[in-house]
Amino acid sequence: MSIQINELANALNNANCLKFGSFRIKSGAMSPYYIDLARLLSSPKDFEVITKITAEKIKEISKVEKIDKIASIALKGALISPSISALVNLPCIIIRKKKKEYGSKGRIVGAEVNKGDNIVFFDDVVSEGISKIEGIEELRKEGAKVKHLIVVVDRQQGGKEKLEKRGFTVHSLAKISEIITYLAKTNKITENQAKKVLDYIK
Repeated sequence: MSIQINELANALNNANCLKFGSFRIKSGAMSPYYIDLARLLSSPKDFEVITKITAEKIKEISKVEKIDKIASIALKGALISPSISALVNLPCIIIRKKKKEYGSKGRIVGAEVNKGDNIVFFDDVVSEGISKIEGIEELRKEGAKVKHLIVVVDRQQGGKEKLEKRGFTVHSLAKISEIITYLAKTNKITENQAKKVLDYIK
């Protein structure tokens, strides 16, 4: 297991981003765990770990092709993406879940989306990929191109594969199985907690 995955797992655990219990996710299914990246806001050092790892991934992509901007959909990814954009010196776009009826009424806020922009899409996790498609379509309506998606955690529920079938390249910083295996091995979560998650994603 890579040092990067270990660092990421420790950061998520230290900031209490990983919750165990019974949670309903966006698809309506029940899950024995939940990842709440908003908790990183309470732990600056762990927040820095996640943003730095993500920034390095964007720099890696940029070596192969020009990236113009970073985009994320509200809420979880949008809490982190501005800090990532500062590290890589790229404009940041936030996509609202719905239009506002006052002020700046559109769904897209932050940097302007220009026709031909090559945008990296960032989000916290990928489960089934539903919210990613919704957000990307808003960018495409403005003439932008989105090829690369970065997520902190792949929940291993088929979303990554579905998105890749649509032609996207999905970069997950870690799989949930890798995170859980490391945390159990280092006695940071119980064997029972680990078993419930690993059985769930089989």
